[in-house]
Amino acid sequence: MEEKRFDEWNEVKKNTYGLRRMPAIKEGEIWWCAIGENVGVEINGKSEVFSRPVLVLKKLSSFGFMGIPLTSQMHEGDWYVPFAFQGKTSVAVLSQTRTFSVLRLYRRMGTLPESDLDAIAIGFDRLYGVS
Repeated sequence: MEEKRFDEWNEVKKNTYGLRRMPAIKEGEIWWCAIGENVGVEINGKSEVFSRPVLVLKKLSSFGFMGIPLTSQMHEGDWYVPFAFQGKTSVAVLSQTRTFSVLRLYRRMGTLPESDLDAIAIGFDRLYGVS
């Protein structure tokens, strides 16, 4: 079993919360997000700040949003949607969609073109049967 870094993440989480920065977000933006060290099949953040890129799928308020974690690893299946971003292939991991606080965000990377955002929304609807 992989070694987990829960104690390290707890310190980063306390520092992240203490900064109290509240960035303004828009749907379709991609941000570096302190996702954390998680349990089981839940996707983890990487590096010393436990972060990974996250797509803002739906702004819920000025405090929170529904986000989709991204990976650079190619995967097959209905719960993955690949797209090009900043000259590289990224993959939206639809099965890891969840609510995030904007307090976890620390650097805006850019905004997806409408066509890529539409493709991800179609994949989300197909996976979760929302439409």
